[in-house]
Amino acid sequence: MSQKPSIPKGTRDFTPQEMANRNYIFNTIKDVFRLYGFQQIETPAMENLSTLMGKYGEEGDKLLFKILNSGDYLSDFDKDKLDIIEDLTLQKSRILENINNIEFNNNFDLKNFIVNNFDNELSDIVLKTLIVENIVEYDNQNDEIINISNEDLIPKLNLVTHQTITEIVKNKLKADFGIEKGLRYDLTVPFARFVVQHQNEISFPFKRFQIQPVWRADRPQKGRYREFYQCDVDVVGSDSLLNELELIQIVDEVYRRLKINVVIKINNRKILSGIAEIIGEAEKITDITVAIDKMDKIGLEKVNEEIASKGISADAISKLQPILKLSGSNAEKLEQLKVVLTSSEVGLKGVSELETIFGLCVAMNVQTRIELDLTLARGLNYYTGAIFEVKALDVEIGSITGGGRYDNLTGVFGMDGVSGVGISFGADRIYDVLNTLNLYPENSLENTQILFVSFGQKELLYSLPWVKALRSKGLNAEIYPETAKMKKQMSYADNKRIPFVAIVGENEMNAEKVMLKNMKTGEQDLVSLEEIYEKLI
Repeated sequence: MSQKPSIPKGTRDFTPQEMANRNYIFNTIKDVFRLYGFQQIETPAMENLSTLMGKYGEEGDKLLFKILNSGDYLSDFDKDKLDIIEDLTLQKSRILENINNIEFNNNFDLKNFIVNNFDNELSDIVLKTLIVENIVEYDNQNDEIINISNEDLIPKLNLVTHQTITEIVKNKLKADFGIEKGLRYDLTVPFARFVVQHQNEISFPFKRFQIQPVWRADRPQKGRYREFYQCDVDVVGSDSLLNELELIQIVDEVYRRLKINVVIKINNRKILSGIAEIIGEAEKITDITVAIDKMDKIGLEKVNEEIASKGISADAISKLQPILKLSGSNAEKLEQLKVVLTSSEVGLKGVSELETIFGLCVAMNVQTRIELDLTLARGLNYYTGAIFEVKALDVEIGSITGGGRYDNLTGVFGMDGVSGVGISFGADRIYDVLNTLNLYPENSLENTQILFVSFGQKELLYSLPWVKALRSKGLNAEIYPETAKMKKQMSYADNKRIPFVAIVGENEMNAEKVMLKNMKTGEQDLVSLEEIYEKLI
């Protein structure tokens, strides 16, 4: 019985038309990233689990796709892995053969035998084992063997060789292939690892963008997938708030080009830390931010219940309410926060940073609406300053872009004092928004521009040089590869939305031309190669 084809929940296939639409998104975003001087990198789909764990908070860690080190390694080893086994196995066979051929006499030099037969990694282990097992007496002062138990030497050498090489095989496999791994949860933590690992190869401030898939073991639902693309842009090695301004300008430019109406929501983790401080729950900052970040999904009452479940006092929750309900313009909210956070140095620092960012946006005439939202927390532990989310105004969907400032992320990889800020465009949600609003340009499909069809084998061969010539000028040209019925060939052009068809028959060959048909208007003209080029460019 044949198996019914399927894919995992939370993943999707994309047709050529859908891929053309997605490439429209990717290319638009790439073009804007490059305008601001960002350069592209890539990182592996999987990272060592130790790289990922503990960077996203408790809830984020639960959503990591872990790659289990179970099963039979030998059943699906690739060549590189097999080479390690093969080399060590051959080495062991050679050593065992040499051991069994040992001839004891007054000139037998065991130490020299060990050095010549075992590499450095093994020779010390073998000699020390023989000493511990009392097979060999050793003079440490003079660094020489003074007595050998000939009767036990060969069986013991055999045993030690077998055990030692087997153990080294296990250790190599564990070190090279057995480290626990996970599929990347986002592109920011792998980027921090990249910066530390390649710090001597890059210039700071380092401006990078990255467009790759990420994976989260989330419950699939509308607008939420287990595999999805992120388009990240980050700058590290600079504390300047001009970087935050540039990210906002990038958001403004990208969504203007995509014709999506959005609002940029902004907050600052320092403000949230200050709020936690003044309500007397500074140690519970993570619990508070994770809860209030869900405000637009579950409402204030449920947020309060979640905060209370974390052991936060009723008095602290009561003090939190008027802060979460602050209203007015961005400037008015900031003025109110200055009063509320008077006793919190870190909170006031956050207010000052946002004042600077808002002022820069006004000075640079950013057109997209920017809104201070104190419920915006972004539940990722690594954010330390400004945080952003972008929401589409005409479609009910979650945030389509998000990010923020992180001052300590590279520190967990041993590189302190490197501040960074970045944002991530959720390509799959943007794709869903464009689909809903039907905002793709008509020519988003990178399609064949002309198809050559023919009545017979001679005509088909006549078409080949024409196709080659058009391709050499950068035109997407295709030839129907069989001498099928003309209806079938024309249907192929229709199904692929090819705008022009070049028809080749005996008359066209005699005139050294082709009949060019406009598939949209139905008009036909007998044309030369140069005339085709003029019509298609």
